[in-house]
Amino acid sequence: MRHPSLTLRLTLLFAAGSTGVLLLLGWLVARSVEAHFVEQDRMELLGKVELVGNILSRTRAPDDLEAVSSRLDDALTGHHHLSLRLVEADGSVPYESPGHPFPAASFPLRVDKVGVGAPEIATWRDGDRDFRGTVARVPGGPGAPAIVVAVALDIQHHVEYLRAFNHSLWISIAACALLIGFLGWAAARRGLAPVRDMASVAQRISASRLDDRLAVETLPPELTELAVAFNGMLARLEESFRRLSDFSSDLAHEFKTPLSNLMMQAEVALSRSRSPEEYREVLYSSLEECERLARTVSDMLFLAKADHGAIIPSVEKVDLAGEVRELFDFYDALVEERRVALALEGGATVAGDRLMIRRALGNLLSNAIAHTPADGRVTVAIAAPAGGPVIIAVENVGEEIPAEHLPRLFDRFYRVDPARQRTSGGAGLGLAITRSIVAAHGGAITVASGGGVTRFVVTLPAAPAT
Repeated sequence: MRHPSLTLRLTLLFAAGSTGVLLLLGWLVARSVEAHFVEQDRMELLGKVELVGNILSRTRAPDDLEAVSSRLDDALTGHHHLSLRLVEADGSVPYESPGHPFPAASFPLRVDKVGVGAPEIATWRDGDRDFRGTVARVPGGPGAPAIVVAVALDIQHHVEYLRAFNHSLWISIAACALLIGFLGWAAARRGLAPVRDMASVAQRISASRLDDRLAVETLPPELTELAVAFNGMLARLEESFRRLSDFSSDLAHEFKTPLSNLMMQAEVALSRSRSPEEYREVLYSSLEECERLARTVSDMLFLAKADHGAIIPSVEKVDLAGEVRELFDFYDALVEERRVALALEGGATVAGDRLMIRRALGNLLSNAIAHTPADGRVTVAIAAPAGGPVIIAVENVGEEIPAEHLPRLFDRFYRVDPARQRTSGGAGLGLAITRSIVAAHGGAITVASGGGVTRFVVTLPAAPAT
């Protein structure tokens, strides 16, 4: 089942919250308006009771009550929605407003049991009309008995107004809820536009098109971190694809040359009959090319394992000075031929795989010897500062390496001078293998070149005391 989109979720949440607020506000407004009319009617009813009490207070005798009727008629003139009835203690009705009969049959208050205190207000319905009324006992004038005043107010116009007002109010709230939902959808869609841009960029990504980037400066702060990470991922992919493309090209070139040599030697050998010695010479030459290919394949397998963390070294104590001396002995004939001096300074012990460390040191040493001119010097300095890592520096005099080549010096098949790729007999993988070995031992390697000196520095964790 497909989940709803983030835009729809935000729209629904925003619309639901806004609609809830609008409903609450509409209910409060409706209640406030209704309470206003109730209070208004109450004040009018109490005002009429007070008016009747004021008129009756001037009554001097029971016979004067009839004379008061004209005054009450005048007081009720223009109040077509008001009905008034006076009830004496014996139940007789000395006065009732003319033209507007009092709804005695439906009047909910007991006229014969009027209590003391604030008059009670009641609301009721008589037929198709709504009323609100009250009853109160007011004292008569000097010599006149108290009398009960019952007042009924026709509130049908209030009820109809409230009905129309509530109808308009709830329609307006419904329209506002729909409008808010639409505005919420538009705001959510606009706010999520950067996410759609990310999806659009991701859809355009291919091996030949990795240069697209998101404009981080135009994004809201909430998406800036995501956009930066996305751009960083694209940059890493672009760099990885570039390296992979260069690597594939270099690998094809490395294999093409020895394979071409093998084919050419075989074609030359088969072009005519030759002596056994000549065939043996061709086979020796072919064997050298096969050995070159085998070394390249072996080195590539080693680097592939290193990329996947599969070259976990065994742990043993390795005497770095002793390993360097043995390497000096191994390269003795070569340095004598090239008239290069070798020097060792210091010593230290590290924990790691002895053969792998020796291979890394051998790669650095052979690289330094190969690029040192006649009568030059190669120095291996080993230092172990107290409490710090072991530092191994391999330094040789000779032609400097341009600064633009230093960052890529440990890349596979990378050579500063491609024209010299065959003179050293290697495939350009030695420094890449050295970096993988050092990284597998938890160390790091750097290179610097200047002042006629090139210096490789390896840092490795020192061997524990026990």
